[in-house]
Amino acid sequence: MFKLFNIFKLMIRIILNDLNGLNILNDFSILNGGIMNQVYVEELGKHVGQTVTIKGWVYNNRSSGKLQFVLVRDGTGIVQCTAYKPDVPEEVFERAKHLTQETSVIIVGAVKEDSRAPGGYEIGLQELTVVGESIDYPITPKEHGTGFLMENRHLWLRSQKQWAVLRIRSQVVNAIRTFFDERGFVMFDTPIFTPAACEGTTTLFEVDYHEQKAYLAQSGQLYGEAGAMAFGKIYCFGPTFRAEKSKTRRHLMEFWMVEPEVAWAELDDVIQLAEDMTVYVIQRCLDRCKPELEILERDLSKLESIKPPFPRIRYEDAVIKLKELGEPMEWGEDFGSPHETALAAAYDRPVFVTHWPAQVKAFYMQPDPTDDRYVNCVDMLAPEGYGEIIGGSQRIHDPVLLEKKIEEHGLPKSAFEWYLDLRRFGTVPHGGFGLGVERTVSWICGIHHLREAIPFPRMLDTLYP
Repeated sequence: MFKLFNIFKLMIRIILNDLNGLNILNDFSILNGGIMNQVYVEELGKHVGQTVTIKGWVYNNRSSGKLQFVLVRDGTGIVQCTAYKPDVPEEVFERAKHLTQETSVIIVGAVKEDSRAPGGYEIGLQELTVVGESIDYPITPKEHGTGFLMENRHLWLRSQKQWAVLRIRSQVVNAIRTFFDERGFVMFDTPIFTPAACEGTTTLFEVDYHEQKAYLAQSGQLYGEAGAMAFGKIYCFGPTFRAEKSKTRRHLMEFWMVEPEVAWAELDDVIQLAEDMTVYVIQRCLDRCKPELEILERDLSKLESIKPPFPRIRYEDAVIKLKELGEPMEWGEDFGSPHETALAAAYDRPVFVTHWPAQVKAFYMQPDPTDDRYVNCVDMLAPEGYGEIIGGSQRIHDPVLLEKKIEEHGLPKSAFEWYLDLRRFGTVPHGGFGLGVERTVSWICGIHHLREAIPFPRMLDTLYP
């Protein structure tokens, strides 16, 4: 009905000779779904000298006498659209003059190269249609407090730096998936509702699951192990949840993890896989996200230096090194943020800390055959103070030993019978790791709070919007 009404209006306008050929083209473009001659800002280099249609939102608007400069963003970039008063109808120039921030518009104009313009291209504005006016847009160029920005996160996403961070996040996710897909891994979906905790229940969200106690998953790993026994090598990728009552910049209540799991893999295999994936992801971002990294003013040399091999250090040697660096700790303690930062600062690339004390790690980790006080596990610490990015291990494959560890940790054996079955029926050595997407994105972007590395962060005091 709406399209028929517009066609009727168009016919009346033609009869009344109320428009020229270009306007007819524009109206038919809208009636046909708005795709005629439409291009995205990131594609303008292919259309120099052509008249195109851009659909987007006003990012900024300024006047200089007979010239009107309208910056328009369309989600792929920002382009400067210039209206020269003698060259456009008076009503078009006046319309451009009064555009407000985030008003949605359709622009028709000719593309030309201009090294001074954002992105290196400019559009000579010919036609301008206002689609949705924006009045009193709350996020202005002035400084705003974090609380205000978080309450307006749905709009803050449109700001240039937030846009850049989340485009890089998209590339990180794409790179991770491509890395595993190209190596023959099977994508394996794991449940969000689980009957038992992977590493204890103290930091989990408990839910009522039809009068049964269940938890929001903090990891897909245990189910991933079942996948590895079926397919050889898998990865799961999804949201995970932790109820830690922490307000630090390194914690979110809801975050995303990728977790590969590989049958027949031992600790060295896990470490090599983690290193290969990290190098691949960094290189992909350097290849495809230069404009976004420049917006964030990221020091690219810090990323370009991420080359294999990454240094490795055993936990016990790391404790000694930390004491030398002025960050003392006792054997058997877990690392805090100051320890991770100090240790990583001693290297120009990520560092693997291996063979941690069993007492600070999960029940399913394979003991070190040379000293059962330790387990065959690894944490990868990112440089520049970004902390642990990856945590992984070789898993216990002996059913008797695994059952003993479940009992020692006070976990309900009944909830892990299926997990024990993986060892009872054709057990093999196996291992894997988990990588936190938000921590990785923060490191690559050079930002220092996880809340900006996910579209809608869930933190201790943040649930809206």
